[in-house]
Amino acid sequence: MAHISSSLVLRDARRVVVKVGSSLVTNDGRGLDEVAIGEWCRQMAHLMRDGREVIMVSSGAIAEGMKRLGWTVRPKAIQELQAAAAVGQMGLAQMYETKLKLNGLGSAQVLLTHADLADRERYLNARSTLLTLLKLGVVPVINENDTVVNDEIKFGDNDTLGALVANLVEADALIILTDQKGLFTADPRKDPDATFVHEARAGDVALEAMAGGVGSSLGRGGMITKILAAKRAAGSGASTVIAWGREPDALIRLTQGEAIGTLLVAQTQKNQARKQWMADHLQLRGAVVVDPGAVVKVRDEGKSLLPVGMVQVEGDFSRGDVIAVRDESGVEIARGLANYSNSEARLLCRKPSADIEKLLGYAAEPEMLHRDNLVLTRA
Repeated sequence: MAHISSSLVLRDARRVVVKVGSSLVTNDGRGLDEVAIGEWCRQMAHLMRDGREVIMVSSGAIAEGMKRLGWTVRPKAIQELQAAAAVGQMGLAQMYETKLKLNGLGSAQVLLTHADLADRERYLNARSTLLTLLKLGVVPVINENDTVVNDEIKFGDNDTLGALVANLVEADALIILTDQKGLFTADPRKDPDATFVHEARAGDVALEAMAGGVGSSLGRGGMITKILAAKRAAGSGASTVIAWGREPDALIRLTQGEAIGTLLVAQTQKNQARKQWMADHLQLRGAVVVDPGAVVKVRDEGKSLLPVGMVQVEGDFSRGDVIAVRDESGVEIARGLANYSNSEARLLCRKPSADIEKLLGYAAEPEMLHRDNLVLTRA
């Protein structure tokens, strides 16, 4: 395994997604662990005072719901699991709100489904909401919407959700806190020769063989889901740490550069990964033609594309589709994610951003394409 400097990877991470598993959130299934959640909230507050942005992906709704309903055995019926999740979400949200408030932080509950992140428009809406919450200094507490989704309950792993959220907000790092110290070359409970993996490359196929499928009884994810989550997060340039959640001040020490747990390093830088995805996108749904002034702003000054610079709209596209930006001679200068559909864009041509709400009845963003969601294709 290649040796990589963990001190730089985590120390320089400005936007962090933290995922905690059911075994850490609950007292062996007997309701929420108030002390543990309080500790993570204290540490998250420390990270935010240090200038970082933090998103929490937390399991535990079903386990808390079981406790509130007086159930000692996890039911198998989907509708009962969904009912437990609905009841448990109340306690989970209340606990995080209370503990974050004690540390001077606001909180927000965000329930997502995989469908939210697969649909282009819902993906952009979720991204905009989360980025706005971060800008406001609020900690989003995210969970799978178990009440309406079956997949997470059947095969459940919020590790995957954590990776999808890391991709969604372009996080620098994903920290997965679990009841394991990290990844071993084999299950240490069965193989006395198993050795600890301190650092490796995210996406290395050898890691999947090592993971095997070690899991706890409360959650439904094992080590393999964490390895696959790290691989997914690496696709957008986020490195992943898998660490023991009961390690004192784990979040603080990790972001100070201390080597705790297993570090799985992304080989692609964050911006490079996103820009390359857009540059390689083959199925452009449409284009906007822009005036010479907008060409200079976008191509030479690295600015966002505003509606006022658009002179023509081509194709049939929706919010979230990848579209081209062309000059008046038809040359593509850039491409990116559209904030408005083709029909809306036609209404916005040559109009100032201040008029968007008046023209459309709402204003999603002041830009047609934000510079963070735009890549130059011609210098």
